[in-house]
Amino acid sequence: MNERYQFLFEPLNLPNQIRLKNRVVMAPMTHMSSQPDGTISDQEVEYYTRRAQGVGMVITAATWVAPNGGIPGAPAADRDEVIPGLRKLASAIQEQGAKAILQIFHSGRQASLNGDLVSASAVPERREGALVPRELTETEVEELIHAYGQAARRAVESGFDGVEIHGANGNLLHQFFSPFTNRRSDRFGGALEKRMTFALEIVDEVKRIAAVHAKKPFIIGYRLSPEESETPGITMAETLPFIDALAMKGLDYLHISLKNYEAVPRRGIVDSRTRLAIIQERAGRHLPVIGVGNVQTPEDAINALQTGAQLVALGRELVMEPDWMKLIAEGNEAGIQTTLSLQDQHKLVIPNGMWQLILSVPGWFPVALEP
Repeated sequence: MNERYQFLFEPLNLPNQIRLKNRVVMAPMTHMSSQPDGTISDQEVEYYTRRAQGVGMVITAATWVAPNGGIPGAPAADRDEVIPGLRKLASAIQEQGAKAILQIFHSGRQASLNGDLVSASAVPERREGALVPRELTETEVEELIHAYGQAARRAVESGFDGVEIHGANGNLLHQFFSPFTNRRSDRFGGALEKRMTFALEIVDEVKRIAAVHAKKPFIIGYRLSPEESETPGITMAETLPFIDALAMKGLDYLHISLKNYEAVPRRGIVDSRTRLAIIQERAGRHLPVIGVGNVQTPEDAINALQTGAQLVALGRELVMEPDWMKLIAEGNEAGIQTTLSLQDQHKLVIPNGMWQLILSVPGWFPVALEP
């Protein structure tokens, strides 16, 4: 193995002393392969089994905590009946040597499974034909905080090693934090500190539930998007104090959702460094930061880690090359596959729903599909 890549294989102890065998994480990826009722499918299990062997931790696709927060093909954690399938998924990942993390979320105004479209405020998505969501009442917000806690309980009872609270990519937690989508005047909206409230109370509830139900250390992470394009919208000037607040909650990691790990701030602060480096400097002394975004080669991964981030996540690259870590360990990084051909679905164990998504969304993968 090339000595430059040795750090990718170094173990890491999280703040709760759970030990990851290396620095590489499988990022949560939409796979569209759960059953229509949100239960786990065999294709889903096979997909994760194929990719879990090399990495230190697998974060599953976003798993909804309430019926009005789901999207088609996504898994559910909203009721106890889903626990057997979740248990099968957690075991399949762990049998390959990786820690299994259930990402829990509510899609808010992005939802499409339930006729009750809700959000922080009655602000539709910026696309043609978007429906206007209903503003959640204060009581409903408090009920959702409870729902996140119960999803975490089900993760514990299913044998997962932890949960990731998904507050990125425009979902409900993102909608509450953003001044573009949150126009509320109650305790969950208005000033920056109030727009943090929903997320911070969910963290508190998930930690409380884990302390009651988990019989061993349980990983709790948080994922966020540091900026958005809308005006008024989330800027780094708002994200940094939010990161401070999250870091003080005793989380086990912070996962930064980026399209490119080299991206620099849009606005809000004057700093020529990458967002990842800025966030690492701010939060890294408190908890590990996971860097993600357009990481394909081991050189990309090392560069992302050189920002100070302690973990690096791969999403699309692990879809295209499930043996990414194995090839690096063998010194065969030149053999890493970074494109897809139309014959690759079954060879790479890509679920039908995900394959159709790959074919239907131009540019979703970094290289065009080859015949």
